[in-house]
Amino acid sequence: MDLSDIVRETSYSIHGYLRSGHLEKIYENCLAHRLRKRGVTLQQQYPIDVYDEDGTPLGHFVVDLLVEKQLIIELKACSMLLPEHIAQILGYLRACRLRHAMLINFGAPKPQIKKLIL
Repeated sequence: MDLSDIVRETSYSIHGYLRSGHLEKIYENCLAHRLRKRGVTLQQQYPIDVYDEDGTPLGHFVVDLLVEKQLIIELKACSMLLPEHIAQILGYLRACRLRHAMLINFGAPKPQIKKLIL
C-alpha cells in the first residue's frame, strides 16, 4: 500500500526532527500537518461507533487519524509498544470494518511502526 509508505517515511522524518519526549497530540498534529502538505486527505480524532450484533449501540471511540478513508493510524508516545496497543487497533479495525491500520510509537529512541491488516 503506497499510502503506508508515505506515512512511514513521514513518521521517520518527524521522529528525526522532534525525537522522543513530546505528548502524543504533538506527534498527531505534526503527522497530520505533514501528510496534508503532501496532499493526503485525512481526519483527526475520527469517531467510530461500536454496535452489538443486533444493532444496539454499545459506545464509541476515537481514532487518532483516518487517512484517505482507508487507513487507521493510532499514535503512541511510550517507551515501547505492548500487546494491548495491538489489541486496541485490531478492535478499531473490526468496529469500523476497515482492513488496514498502522500503529506508530514516537516515544522510543527509534520510532516503532507496525502495519496491521485485518
